[in-house]
Amino acid sequence: MLEVGTKAPDFTLPDQSGNPVSLSDFRGKKVILFFYSKDNTAGCTKQACAFGEQYPAFQAKGAVVLGVSKDPVPSHQRFAEKYQLPYPILADPEFQVLEAYDVRKEKNMYGKKVMGIVRSSYLIDEEGIIRKVHAKVKPEENAGLALADL
Repeated sequence: MLEVGTKAPDFTLPDQSGNPVSLSDFRGKKVILFFYSKDNTAGCTKQACAFGEQYPAFQAKGAVVLGVSKDPVPSHQRFAEKYQLPYPILADPEFQVLEAYDVRKEKNMYGKKVMGIVRSSYLIDEEGIIRKVHAKVKPEENAGLALADL
């Protein structure tokens, strides 16, 4: 995981509609950047929906929410439509941002070592500096922790 106080790596990824979204687009605003493994899985759906349910509170605090996973744009489009997610979810099938934010890690799954995504979030301030990190969070708690950070 990246350290609090470091500059957040800039990136540009397509959202669920295929539109490019850059972190630098949100300079001057607080950004909650959260990472999850896979669309339409139980834990990731809970995490994404919790951010969706609390989205008006994030907006009221002047924050932007961005979700990122390795899934491609068409998967994100179906996922966002199915659960009416009101924020951009970004496709990173080549793991560029997942690796830049150090959330792609070796995991032990049923005795086998596999590469996976650490469910986590970052609070990035108006100048692009990481102010808070939550690693290995529970899906239903991530949005509440991120909101409390604001």
